[in-house]
Amino acid sequence: MNWHLKPFAQLSNFELWQIYKSRVDVFVVEQNCAYPEVDEKDLNALHLFAEQDGILSAYCRIISDDPVAKIGRVLVVRDRRDSGLGRILMQQALQAVQSRFPEYEIHIQAQLYLRRFYESLGFDAVSADYLEDGIAHIDMVWRQV
Repeated sequence: MNWHLKPFAQLSNFELWQIYKSRVDVFVVEQNCAYPEVDEKDLNALHLFAEQDGILSAYCRIISDDPVAKIGRVLVVRDRRDSGLGRILMQQALQAVQSRFPEYEIHIQAQLYLRRFYESLGFDAVSADYLEDGIAHIDMVWRQV
């Protein structure tokens, strides 16, 4: 498993295609949620992904907005789920934020059904649950553990 953290301009065409395809597969097709998955935030984000044998396995993006870093679009491709890769991905993301933006708070907008998973990584809920694109979410902030 190889991990990569790249700004948009350093992604190869193939890496970008894999990222967008995986995001659409998960967030639009699997979750049956029609919305514009590709947005301008990608241009300024750091893109963290794992690949094995040249194929994307897990992905998230990190958006820095002083004094906050937001981890979002967290996904593990279908055939790699239930392998612990989601936890490793989030640990890699937290490490990346801490090393690049040590003074920033770390925020996520978590799907509500994943609340316990994120709590196990040190996140605390800071909002009531709400619907975003028809899916229950909750805002969470990481407490340094």
